[in-house]
Amino acid sequence: MAETLVGLRLAASAVPQPRAHRSSCAAPAHHRLAPFRRGRLCARAAVAGPPEVDEDEAMSIDNLCRFFDLNVGKWNGIFYQFDAHGRIQQEISTRLSVSTYGEGDLISLMQSLYIKQASSEITFVDEEDSEPEWAEYKIKETNMFTVDKYQQIGFFPEQKAFALRYQTAGMLETVLRAGVLGEDDTGEDSPKNLKIPSRKPSIVCENCLYSLDGKGRVRAFHISDPKGVLDTLIVFYENQGSVVPLTDSLTDDPEIPSNNRINALLGRWEGHSVTKRSGVYGATLDEADTIVLLEMDKDGQLIQDNISTKTGTSTTTTVHWTGVANNNLLQFDGGYEITLLPGGMYMGYPSDISKCIERLDSFHLELCWMEFPGKRQRLVRTFDAAGLAVSSTYFIETKV
Repeated sequence: MAETLVGLRLAASAVPQPRAHRSSCAAPAHHRLAPFRRGRLCARAAVAGPPEVDEDEAMSIDNLCRFFDLNVGKWNGIFYQFDAHGRIQQEISTRLSVSTYGEGDLISLMQSLYIKQASSEITFVDEEDSEPEWAEYKIKETNMFTVDKYQQIGFFPEQKAFALRYQTAGMLETVLRAGVLGEDDTGEDSPKNLKIPSRKPSIVCENCLYSLDGKGRVRAFHISDPKGVLDTLIVFYENQGSVVPLTDSLTDDPEIPSNNRINALLGRWEGHSVTKRSGVYGATLDEADTIVLLEMDKDGQLIQDNISTKTGTSTTTTVHWTGVANNNLLQFDGGYEITLLPGGMYMGYPSDISKCIERLDSFHLELCWMEFPGKRQRLVRTFDAAGLAVSSTYFIETKV
């Protein structure tokens, strides 16, 4: 959940824990309205009499506090970098310490990310084995202004899910450099045997889903290059206790397709979706009952029907897709692709965002986590033709 990084220092193997200055999110009455909102309400009152507070607006601080509370804590994790075929490129241990300070509209989220630094390939004969070092990165604070205006948050407090957008992939590049190159990093733009995210990405989107029965979560990043083509896929797999790797990269042959990944998705899925407007106010735009049918015929062709019935109505929408499976990469007609990942996850994205922009079409970035067999969560982030995040949709589905 990081954007801009400031500062770097090395810590010993026992990672120092910053003091968590926790403050209550319950704001006094006079803190409930930020200055810009008070101004707007006053202008409205001058014309229409006594001010009326919109419900979504009144709840904005509460939503922000719930978002902060959801993130606060100490997260042990593993950072994974994947290519479009679901092959693990890098696997790096991380620790994230999150706390808050301030009150009311001025409350902010503070984050420190610790990355297990790679050992130097240069060793000395008399050098004793030393404990691994951790690089600490102070992440720029998150507050009411940044989360609403820059990150265009999509937040589902009841479902414990959120989506954010970023201007750069600088934090992800730094994690890779510290975790793979360590002290041997010479600052090259394109280090050998290391895929660095684009310095000028067209899209950097984070989708986060929390475990249905525990304190774990998955934070997935889609990064597209300046031309709108997928650059790399990043996943932070985190837990507030111990974390178990998604897969053993030493025995997971990337050239062998994992039939278990696609087979687990085939069949009929039924569930419910909630769509919310982007922004900290997060008004609910729509709710629907959903059905997803995914089949593979004898020739290996994929056939998928997405059926949605708006809650309280008989209005039903059906979207029909056909495609093919190329190992762990599913490619659908119309230019939508899905990469199957270990741990019951997949990430979906357009094959070329620029083509969507040319056609003035909206586009979607998706994270799915089937944490348990037959039960999955999905988070879909929708962008308009200008590349702005306009809404997010959360799905909870069961295989029947």
